[in-house]
Amino acid sequence: MITVFECLFWTASVLTVLPYVIYPALLYVAVALKRKAAPTPEPATWPSVTVVVSAHNEEAVIETKIRTTLALDYPAESLAVVIVSDASTDETNAIVGRLAAEDPRVRLVEITEHRGKTAGLNIAMETITSDVVIFTDANAIFAADAVREIARELGGENVGYVVGSALYTSEPGSTAGGNEGLYWKYELAIKRLESTFESVIGGDGAIYGIWRRHYEPLAAEDINDFMNPLHIIGAGYRGVFSANARAFEDPANDFAKEFRRKRRIVCRTWGALLRYGIGRLYRANPRYTVMLVAHKLVRWFTLLWAMIALACNVAVLLLGGPGIYVLTCGLIVLSIILALTGWRRSIAGPEVPAYCGIPYYFYLSNLAALLGIIDYARGNRYVTWQHVRS
Repeated sequence: MITVFECLFWTASVLTVLPYVIYPALLYVAVALKRKAAPTPEPATWPSVTVVVSAHNEEAVIETKIRTTLALDYPAESLAVVIVSDASTDETNAIVGRLAAEDPRVRLVEITEHRGKTAGLNIAMETITSDVVIFTDANAIFAADAVREIARELGGENVGYVVGSALYTSEPGSTAGGNEGLYWKYELAIKRLESTFESVIGGDGAIYGIWRRHYEPLAAEDINDFMNPLHIIGAGYRGVFSANARAFEDPANDFAKEFRRKRRIVCRTWGALLRYGIGRLYRANPRYTVMLVAHKLVRWFTLLWAMIALACNVAVLLLGGPGIYVLTCGLIVLSIILALTGWRRSIAGPEVPAYCGIPYYFYLSNLAALLGIIDYARGNRYVTWQHVRS
């Protein structure tokens, strides 16, 4: 007879692997059964585009960002760059001002009070009249055809936003960066499947574009690359992933920075989802809502599911359960031991072997997610921001 603890164990175990294994597998099967759509053709006339760069103390990278953006393979007369400087105290504003004097396509929106990324974007968007807006970070360098690819995909049927492919450059000796890069390759594969099946979940602060008419002012505590796509989906449009619209950036160079970044992102994303409302989203697009729950919502509680699974596993063994629970308990404990080994190795130096680095990154990132939700419940909002390179 199956006990309550066994039911709870298997339920929690399924929830633990759902976003990482079951959901991608179901998406893969669904996409394989779906008729392949024809590629979106290039438009007869390219829309006007403004690349909006969020910046806070970016003197080290801002000139490279602006010059590489202006040199992109896109009609020069239809391309502009707006730098939203959120109370920068370094030479960011001076550098942008000098480049704006050289090229009228560059413009600085200076926020004198440190109000946060989303508040700055709200202010900047009031001054932008182009057909398309592409949001990006100062350290994300676009491939030559990235803007062209986003503009092309936005011309597809019922497409409201396009998410590009943010690719991490490698950092020698940075295990945190290596694990983040491995995780992100996995995420990009899921984004591709989601886009083909229905719509890609959320945007990406490094590179995503929308039709200007779809932007709605956001609360300062909203995370713009999640809430803005929610509004667009709610209005009846689709979100597309473009693997060809590439942007390159460095990952966080240590686990502590990556931990803080994930904790902050989940806190803000969780709050955005609560404010928008699952019920409202489900009424607008049920299929997208189910995907969002499987991809994001269940994943944020992965550590909780794993803890429940371990506790129930131990309870079953104490009650004399069958031998399979010795194996499952051993696997869970082994993963914890490897993660702790990875933690100790990360303290000793940047080189952490994959056999313990991957379990460490798994537990660390899911701890960050759970703490982000707890932060929100405690009233923390992370309105202002510091990039992980600080």
